[in-house]
Amino acid sequence: MQVYGVDAIVRIISHFAFVYLAFWGLRSLRLDTLFKSFQTAQIRIVILMLAISLGYLTSSFFLEILNLLKNTFLSIV
Repeated sequence: MQVYGVDAIVRIISHFAFVYLAFWGLRSLRLDTLFKSFQTAQIRIVILMLAISLGYLTSSFFLEILNLLKNTFLSIV
């Protein structure tokens, strides 16, 4: 039961870290040129939604790779 708790904590930390990295990376893009003037709230929401989706997908990819490597290592041993 303890392994599942540690796995859940690692997954949560990984998701938050990758969402933060995606948000940090998306802030450097000039997405305000795609929107009308004075709509900063909508721009922030779009960047946040893109960061959540991109961060979640990236985190899931890396967690799946780690899981496959763990399973491969356990099947060898």
